[in-house]
Amino acid sequence: MNSSFLYALLSMSSFQNSDQALRAILTKSKVVALVGASKKPNRASFEVMDLLQRYGYRVIPVNPILANKGESVHGEKVYATLADVPDEIDMVDIFRRSEEAGGVVDEAISVGAKSVWLQIGVIDESAAKRAQHAGLNVAMDVCPAHELPRLGINGPDGDD
Repeated sequence: MNSSFLYALLSMSSFQNSDQALRAILTKSKVVALVGASKKPNRASFEVMDLLQRYGYRVIPVNPILANKGESVHGEKVYATLADVPDEIDMVDIFRRSEEAGGVVDEAISVGAKSVWLQIGVIDESAAKRAQHAGLNVAMDVCPAHELPRLGINGPDGDD
C-alpha cells in the first residue's frame, strides 16, 4: 500500500451521518440558533437562515460583531453567544471554520441544546463525539437546505 493512499484512508472522516439522526434533528427542532450568522446576502448562512425560516423554524442569529451593533437578521435580533439566547435551543447550526467548531459545540452542550449541525466543510470529529456523549444528535458536513428536500421534510413537527 503506498503512503499517499494510506494517508487518504487515515484522514477520512469516521463520523457517519444517518438519515435517522438527520430526520430526528430536522423534525424535532423548532428553535435553531445559527452561529456565524451574516447580514450579507451572498453568504451561505444568510441564505440558509432564510430557507429555515420559510420551512417554519424559528432561527436565532448568533454573531458577536453584529450583536454588539444591535443588528438583526431576517427580522430576528442577533445575540453575541449561545448563552445570551433567552430561548431554549433545539439545534445549533454552525457556520464557523472547523477549528472553531469545537468551542461552539462545547457551548451548545453547556446551554442544553438538543443537537448540533456542522455545516458542509465544517468537520471536527472530536467535537462530534463530545456532543454525542453528552446526548446530543449530531449532523456534520451536510446542510439542512439539501437534507430537508432529500428527506421529504417540510419543517418541524407540529406537536410538542
